[in-house]
Amino acid sequence: MTTSLPPDFADLEPYSQWCLATEADRYAKRLASTMEEMQAFYDAAFPRLEEVLGYLDRLELDALPEDAGRLLMLCYSLINVSFPVEVWRQARVPDSGAASMDAVIEPAV
Repeated sequence: MTTSLPPDFADLEPYSQWCLATEADRYAKRLASTMEEMQAFYDAAFPRLEEVLGYLDRLELDALPEDAGRLLMLCYSLINVSFPVEVWRQARVPDSGAASMDAVIEPAV
């Protein structure tokens, strides 16, 4: 089986649909996801976060292998769902109306 994440993080492969390249895509995925989907992703990925960051810290940011770049994008998505899961218990920011996020510059992958 071909995986999109580094072998040490194969257990996160079921959540590879969260490996999204832009903030707009990550935000749209968050808004389109159920709380159950976000909770499952959060529950699987958050406990591995320190290990993931340790792995990524050993690599050159400007020369990440493709699988490590996808792992970094997975972390970006984890950040994106953390407030809905930990605080708001809903995908949208409470009492914000039709809020949107527009990133001017995307983070490096």
